[in-house]
Amino acid sequence: MRFPAAVLRSYDSRFAVEEVMLNAGPAEGEILVRIAGCGMCRTDLAVRRSAGRSPLPAVLGHEGAGVVVRTGGADTGLDIGDHVVLSFDSCGHCHSCLGAAPAYCDSFASLNLFGGREENAARFTDASGGRLAPRWFGQSSFAAYAMVSARNAVRVDPSLPVELLGPLGCGFLTGAGAVFNSLRVGPGDALAVFGAGAVGLAAVMAATAAGAATVAVDRHPERLVLAERFHAIPLHAASTDLPARIRRLTGGGAQYALDTTGSTELINDALRSLRPTGHLGLVARLHTALPLEPGALDRGRGISHICEGDAVPGLLIPRLTALWQAERFPFDQLIRTYPLSDINEAERDCDAGRVVKPVLIP
Repeated sequence: MRFPAAVLRSYDSRFAVEEVMLNAGPAEGEILVRIAGCGMCRTDLAVRRSAGRSPLPAVLGHEGAGVVVRTGGADTGLDIGDHVVLSFDSCGHCHSCLGAAPAYCDSFASLNLFGGREENAARFTDASGGRLAPRWFGQSSFAAYAMVSARNAVRVDPSLPVELLGPLGCGFLTGAGAVFNSLRVGPGDALAVFGAGAVGLAAVMAATAAGAATVAVDRHPERLVLAERFHAIPLHAASTDLPARIRRLTGGGAQYALDTTGSTELINDALRSLRPTGHLGLVARLHTALPLEPGALDRGRGISHICEGDAVPGLLIPRLTALWQAERFPFDQLIRTYPLSDINEAERDCDAGRVVKPVLIP
């Protein structure tokens, strides 16, 4: 079958929407999904800075959602017509996967970032027959269709707006999962969120749903307005003595903090904003050494990196859609839709901070 997709051919080129080909149907354990919408995540755009490790040409996109149109057999557990949200890929049989921690799969990097599943990889080509990289993050969903492992597809209620649900598979899943699963924020806790982008604002919404008090830190005033709409106390990142302000606002310090920026300065501010025994979670990949200021980890404070919100997507995604239906996780307020043909405009708006979560509609 032939269908349109956004292809990235070099690390410094623009996306080009062109015709691609799937030369075979779903293999055992796979499904073919007609994509209704796909979120654009900064991880997609980071391919440009991957120093050649993420193979090109490729169809990116890993926050897809849509409708199952073909299955590779009854063992997929899915039927034609099912609405699904697509999430990250995992092997299903390593120690982490068997321990309900698929985000820490032994094959996470190879399956999601550096080439994908090699089985049947040659069936995905451009219109002239040139091979495209195996599916990105188990999906390659900047396209009208995606062939995915049924393992990383989550069935959702067909009454939901499926074209908007894709970001629940990664960005929103990461922020909410960090709150619910990793930090286990509860009623009466205080959380400081550094960076009010898609992940940070999802964390703010989840913390509010959990009954916690939240302080949101960002340098963009419009992002702080959004954070305040979701019941966080807004605080500009350039505020004088940021940790002291957070300690004052939280009655002695936050019990938890979440950094989504990767800024070493803000990470140290986050640690100094914690009360004794407080914990900081990091979700951004660090590209430099992390120097910690003296005393930053004193008095039982801890720090850890969080991948994909420690989520089992099949459990967390239904929880998030239920919260949305109860008007307690209004993620749709962060989304702006673009036709797939405007993918380069969406990237520019994302880079400039003009949009929190672009969603591309094929």
